[in-house]
Amino acid sequence: MLAIAFLAVVMSSHRSESFSDLMRTDSSVSDLLLNSFSPRNFSSVPVSMGDLDVILKCGIKAPSAANRQPWKFIVVQDFAVMQQMINNVTEGNVLITVCGPEAQANSTVDFDCGLATENMTVAAQSFGLGARIYAGPIANINATMKQTLQIPDGYRAVAVLRVGHIENLNDAISAATPRNSYEEVVTFLN
Repeated sequence: MLAIAFLAVVMSSHRSESFSDLMRTDSSVSDLLLNSFSPRNFSSVPVSMGDLDVILKCGIKAPSAANRQPWKFIVVQDFAVMQQMINNVTEGNVLITVCGPEAQANSTVDFDCGLATENMTVAAQSFGLGARIYAGPIANINATMKQTLQIPDGYRAVAVLRVGHIENLNDAISAATPRNSYEEVVTFLN
């Protein structure tokens, strides 16, 4: 009886904590975001299938307007195909082509696919992997590579996410482009 009473007290004390209080106890996600960068110095160490599986599942769990989940992910590991997609790709990297339905008026497809891409970026970085988002090659991919990438009919590439191990992390961080300051970006209306 005493044990049951003790458990009731412990459980009620946990219930009184707010979600935000629980989340503030671990700042690993905010630390990850505040220290992230887009690497260029990828190594040829292959990305594990276990890491890739979790990264893709994190993309699937991204929020989307009206929970439409408009994305499809094409995972490219064939080095010859990767070379056609982006310059300076490194063997052992993985390219994830994030695709969405052809845009309709007032569509949120690009935004939703962007959220999925960001989820996968953060997931990759949480494993200590480099992740770099490419938008530049999208026009070429949609014009010339849809069949090669097996992009479904009615869909188009929206972004490409490169995932891989990073060489010489210290040089990559010191060479990262500085961010705009908080004061330049944030305005409070009181």
